Amino acid sequence: MKRLMIIWALFTMTACNSIYYTPNSLDINQTFYADRGGYGMKRSIKDKMRERGYNIVVGTNATSHDVDGDMEWDSADIPDDTRYRVKVSERREKFNPFWCLFNGFWWWNFNVSIADQDTGAELMTWRGRACQNSALRMLDNILDDMEVKNAGNK
Repeated sequence: MKRLMIIWALFTMTACNSIYYTPNSLDINQTFYADRGGYGMKRSIKDKMRERGYNIVVGTNATSHDVDGDMEWDSADIPDDTRYRVKVSERREKFNPFWCLFNGFWWWNFNVSIADQDTGAELMTWRGRACQNSALRMLDNILDDMEVKNAGNK
């Protein structure tokens, strides 16, 4: 019984990811739009992409609304020269020192999509659950494969 409980605990704690993407589809010299704010993944994906040399914009604030008295949502004007849109939806991150002890401490549950505004094609969809550092390493690997090799990137 004890062995079964350990196996069940390990099974329920494992990271699950479903990733589909188009290799050699991102020109990092183009403008990327990403929504404002967010929890861990939404914030970190913008930082990671900037670190890699991407031009990430969040647009100019168009309107703000008060929802339930304590939460605001914004709508933004997306610049006309935006080529790609990065959309992240996520649940609140969970502090998980047991499972993510050496992997960033935070457990993320998220959906990421990158779409080409010129063609209307969705270039990447990623449904994932992972510790913070694992998710960012996976993102780096995915972006390595997605970047157009002759676009002047690393």
